[in-house]
Amino acid sequence: MSMSGNTSEQVRALLRRHRIKPSKGLAQNLLVDDGVYERIVQAAEPTASDHVLEVGPGLGLLTRRLCQAAGSVTAVELDARMISALRSELADCANLTLVEGDILELDPASLHRDATSAYKVAANLPYYITSAVLRHLLAGERRPELMVLMVQYEVAQRLTAQPGQLSLLALSVQVYGTTELICRVPRSAFVPEPNVASAVVRFRAYEQPRIAPDRLALFFRLVKAGFGQRRKQLHNSLAAGMHLEAALVAQQLVRAGIEPTRRAETLSLPEWDALTQVWREELEP
Repeated sequence: MSMSGNTSEQVRALLRRHRIKPSKGLAQNLLVDDGVYERIVQAAEPTASDHVLEVGPGLGLLTRRLCQAAGSVTAVELDARMISALRSELADCANLTLVEGDILELDPASLHRDATSAYKVAANLPYYITSAVLRHLLAGERRPELMVLMVQYEVAQRLTAQPGQLSLLALSVQVYGTTELICRVPRSAFVPEPNVASAVVRFRAYEQPRIAPDRLALFFRLVKAGFGQRRKQLHNSLAAGMHLEAALVAQQLVRAGIEPTRRAETLSLPEWDALTQVWREELEP
């Protein structure tokens, strides 16, 4: 994918026009590659009946493309300077709602007009809040049916990891849906250039989480405990995280068909589910 000189010049002109200097504190790296914009929109599969929630619209180049393809778009932006620029530049987008605020303090599902329908998410996330935003979007009663996210490439690898390399983040997302890598994005595709390579990933939700709703809370307790001391063998890390004797924890692992000396990243999601079931039956009152 080659960078579009016109888009780069357009972004720089917009920054000058609105007297905005991208904030390092907010990790504002603005995408200037037309090819990547196209890949994001294609991956989001917007239709005239879709509502799209955009997080971190910046100067609105992706926002305009989404408005052209989707039924309605809500864009949430924390930076008041960007909100002012968006109101000016996207005044002709009748299907756009701009919200100034922190996505982590808002209920994503309540941000669009029809609070009962499904919605999609498109986001160029500040990398330092990626995990927090993912947890926030997926923790609600109505999760997005599809998300297309610009993330740090290292995070993309974690999100799409397979058993043997799983992380707390990977399991926390994969329990709700499938995640795939759409494309890698070089540092040169942004203004200013970030210090790391990036990637676009797509999350597609399952109709129901892979862990039964009545076991989800216990599942997350176990997974967090298991990864709390990830270099330790699982019976030791779980014992420390759950405040139980290692011997008792080892018995539970054996009952679930899991070797106690394994490490957390080697367990598959079905194995975590089996452990959750055993734990619930044997240890919860």
